[in-house]
Amino acid sequence: MADKLSPEQRSRNMARIRGKNTAPEMTVRQLLHRLGYRYRLHVAGLPGRPDIVFPARRKVVFLHGCFWHRHLGCKYAYMPKSRVDFWRRKFDQNIARDERDLSALRAIGWEALVVWECEVRKVDTLRGRLVRFLETPNVFQRGDAEWRKKLSRT
Repeated sequence: MADKLSPEQRSRNMARIRGKNTAPEMTVRQLLHRLGYRYRLHVAGLPGRPDIVFPARRKVVFLHGCFWHRHLGCKYAYMPKSRVDFWRRKFDQNIARDERDLSALRAIGWEALVVWECEVRKVDTLRGRLVRFLETPNVFQRGDAEWRKKLSRT
């Protein structure tokens, strides 16, 4: 099936997709702030450059778009009809990168929570999930001095 948009229109649409300060991200950040949590944003010194970082707790939150990061069973994680091989490769690379980043974070003593785009709509459920994640002690809590130094410089 051919794309309904011209290549120029499709390119323009794709170029407008942001990676930071998206609507779901802003919703989660506002919710966390109202709950009294303070955080840092997009810390480059950590694997995967997490969206929201709680340095003292050694916890991070990733906001994943259902389409781009392939939320299993979600209606928003559909496969485009054109250029299927391209998209399959792209999605596989995204999933592999996400898994690498989460493993690297665990290896240095950080815990991560992935919040999916579709979950942001259910604010009460999301609130409970965030509070449980942030209030549960970090099981890794080991003092990794090298990463603490890097974070203090960013």
